[in-house]
Amino acid sequence: MESVSDSGPRLRANLTDIPGYEAGKGPQVPLGMVGYKLSSNESPFPPLPSVRAAMAEAGSAAHRYPDPASAELIKALARHHDVEPDNLALGTGSVALCYQAAQAAAGPGDGVLFAWRSFEAYPLLTKVIGARPIAVPLKPDGGHDLPAMADAITPDTRLVFLCTPNNPTGAIITREDLDWFLARVPPELLVVIDEAYWEFVRDERAADGLTEFRRRENVVVLRTFSKAYGLAGLRVGYAVASRRVAAALRLTGLPFGVSSVAEYAAIASLAHQEELHRRVDAVILERERVIRFLRSIGWPVGASQANFVWLSLGVDADPFAAACDEQAVAVRLFRGEGVRVTIGEPAANDRFLQVAESFRK
Repeated sequence: MESVSDSGPRLRANLTDIPGYEAGKGPQVPLGMVGYKLSSNESPFPPLPSVRAAMAEAGSAAHRYPDPASAELIKALARHHDVEPDNLALGTGSVALCYQAAQAAAGPGDGVLFAWRSFEAYPLLTKVIGARPIAVPLKPDGGHDLPAMADAITPDTRLVFLCTPNNPTGAIITREDLDWFLARVPPELLVVIDEAYWEFVRDERAADGLTEFRRRENVVVLRTFSKAYGLAGLRVGYAVASRRVAAALRLTGLPFGVSSVAEYAAIASLAHQEELHRRVDAVILERERVIRFLRSIGWPVGASQANFVWLSLGVDADPFAAACDEQAVAVRLFRGEGVRVTIGEPAANDRFLQVAESFRK
């Protein structure tokens, strides 16, 4: 359908039904205070010096187009994951690959299935391509209700998103549960396993999407350099999929989407896995410290395997977010539901915990 007006171009009438993506906002910082942004799941660590050097070198050639195939990064990722280059596709962050998968698999009127609440882009991109969102409520513990999702599959369902750890709740899908679900999914139905927070997982029960990719042709795994690798501002993510599906993702991708700076920063980051693990371990230690303290003062916080924690606060979510903002701490508010709080540097986490303790009292 198109909207018709007396003047101007014709636009789709249903654009007003598409929810805009709401990014995490920065804090309101009173004079004399240090502000902390815990509303976006960013790393508290800047890129490594060697990564910054690679970025600077690539930036000196910014007057040239990047390699449209990002061949050097593809080679590095193929070695890193022991897959063939033809099994890989790149995008401007894993969110772009969500769009690419939707465009490759679904069209107007087709069903796109996902848990809710989960990553906000899923319903947005579904409506952008004119498909029909099928949102299945999470379990009370914040995890995917896979039996209910399996029951929600219809003949016109073309795509399933599984987010593990789930954003914003931090809950994982276990190997056993994922195997059960995939065994019940028709082989022609594309299943995207969104593992943007994979590096922060320490639960031994957690499913590994790459294992399932090697077993099933209809599984796509998404990962990113935005979170653990600390390259959120450069926008580079990747998909691992069968050759046929990966080719489709490359076809629906934006030409020259991944810049030369992003490509070479990602290559340099892959070469420093030991330092990456040290940084991730530091975030995980802070995550466990934050969870222990919140539980000790009676806050309803579940387990998280990501770089954030979820507080299911219901009607208290709005006033708590306001209380955080008064103390120059920005958290991600989901009105009437809860707040997601990124694990930041220790000083940021301390400030958040002070607010939580005062609010609880």
